[in-house]
Amino acid sequence: METSSPLSLPAQSPALPQESPKPSKKGFVASLMEAATLRSPSFREDSYFVSHLKTSEKKALQDFKNVLASASLSSESIWGVSLLSGDDRADVILLKFLRARDFRVSDALSMLQKCLQWRKDFKAEEIMEEDLGFKELEGVVAYMHGYDREGHPVCYNAYGVFKDREMYDRIFGDEEKLKKFLRWRVQVLERGINLLHFKPGGVNSIIQVTDLKDMPKRELRVASNQILSLFQDNYPELVARKVFINVPWYFSMLYSMFSPFLTQRTKSKFVIAREGNVAETLYKFIRPENVPVQYGGLSRPDDLQTGTPKPASEFTVKGGEKVNLEIDGIEGGATITWDIVVGGWDLDYSAEFIPSAQGSYTIAIERTRRVAPNEDPIHNSYTAKEAGKMVLSIDNTASRKRKVAAYRYFVRKPTAIN
Repeated sequence: METSSPLSLPAQSPALPQESPKPSKKGFVASLMEAATLRSPSFREDSYFVSHLKTSEKKALQDFKNVLASASLSSESIWGVSLLSGDDRADVILLKFLRARDFRVSDALSMLQKCLQWRKDFKAEEIMEEDLGFKELEGVVAYMHGYDREGHPVCYNAYGVFKDREMYDRIFGDEEKLKKFLRWRVQVLERGINLLHFKPGGVNSIIQVTDLKDMPKRELRVASNQILSLFQDNYPELVARKVFINVPWYFSMLYSMFSPFLTQRTKSKFVIAREGNVAETLYKFIRPENVPVQYGGLSRPDDLQTGTPKPASEFTVKGGEKVNLEIDGIEGGATITWDIVVGGWDLDYSAEFIPSAQGSYTIAIERTRRVAPNEDPIHNSYTAKEAGKMVLSIDNTASRKRKVAAYRYFVRKPTAIN
């Protein structure tokens, strides 16, 4: 039975963002992933305040500093932070290496020494200034885009373009090309790390979102394993969460391939989203105005260049439900601009303006149409000739599936004429 849910909103002030919907229970594929858990928004990373550490952890940190001093590493620095500077930025980095090795000081020292040597051999400190010639991959294969709800920079990865054999051969055709690609991939990660605070209570890690759609798993086996090994060995505790989206049915096999290269601590950060559940999962961690349009959000590539995006309001559309978003109090001569998106779309959408004056006719701004599942967000505007309200309709009555959605709007008042 069809239900209709009007949401009445004042024209001059956007509705406050609503709490994101809880994701659905994990399905069959996720259940195969023993270590893959869907974290709640209340998840917090380990503290980097020394006062919050256990007594044994404080001792390990001090022992680590003592060993570094005796190992002639007092002048070493990493990510612009001197390891024995005595400030809390150094403590944050040392704690990352200690946590990666369960506070075993000797193992953490070995990891740090190998990392420092790798950075010298790889010339990692110079990589940010290099033009590696991968313009066609920028914003497609690996890129930083926006922040999550807790302020972590988000790195997106998508390897589906490599299903094209010509593209694959051009990027991975020989060992030298593979090395160059790995260098570019490290460059993208270093850009994300450059956004971190390395301060107790600050943002000290990034979020990784990996799109598995059309990923040629066999062809990318070597590259994927090298990337995972390189990142895990040299970037400890710099990823707070790994979100896999558009997960195919064979992900359990893919996971078995990657698993030997991952620590249990790394596996515990995994989040799984099957095809059709991408927007719902990402909204749990990332606000819709920061989620790229191709994943059901409102953020286009150029949006972040103009500053912080305007917040969007979130809502859900249940199966068999029609939701009307009513924006009241629009003055005559005012212009209203709106953006609206529904994760997975595949439902009917329309927009109309209803004048306040009796006897005036309702104006169809956008006639009812079926919006395709992969369509970009709606972006439109309308200048009212008289006072009234705008009604945006989302009709999901033909489906049983709940969908997450988001919208935002701007109202520009009419210009006064002297």
